[in-house]
Amino acid sequence: MTDLAGQLTADGHELRQRVYFEDTDFSGRVYHARYLHFLERGRSDYLRLLGVHHHELTGQGLAFAVSKMTLDFLVAASIDEMLTIVTAPKTIGGARIVLDQTILRDEQRLVVAQVSVALVDRAGKPARLPAAIRAALT
Repeated sequence: MTDLAGQLTADGHELRQRVYFEDTDFSGRVYHARYLHFLERGRSDYLRLLGVHHHELTGQGLAFAVSKMTLDFLVAASIDEMLTIVTAPKTIGGARIVLDQTILRDEQRLVVAQVSVALVDRAGKPARLPAAIRAALT
């Protein structure tokens, strides 16, 4: 049985997700904004498996915030299909991480995204990545 949080890979993380009725529009294809949900789940579960937990960060007054996202919608997914969300770190800065993400159906690329997330404090100001998070990502 595959873990609900997906699995770590040599390059990053993979998460399998089924397309449900709630993910689709009237045509039975995935509504464009739902891809953001799939990508968020991939990023969150990647961090979770690395030992970085959102509830622990918020307890320290920290949180990750998406600061930039570019997406290319290549091919639509349809109801009941199984998708794989692939997440891999591209660059790790002082307070920012850039991740490459791809949504696949089998080997076919459906969506390609590059996501920049910044660690911020309660005031929304950038905060340096703790050494433990930096080590987990490298």
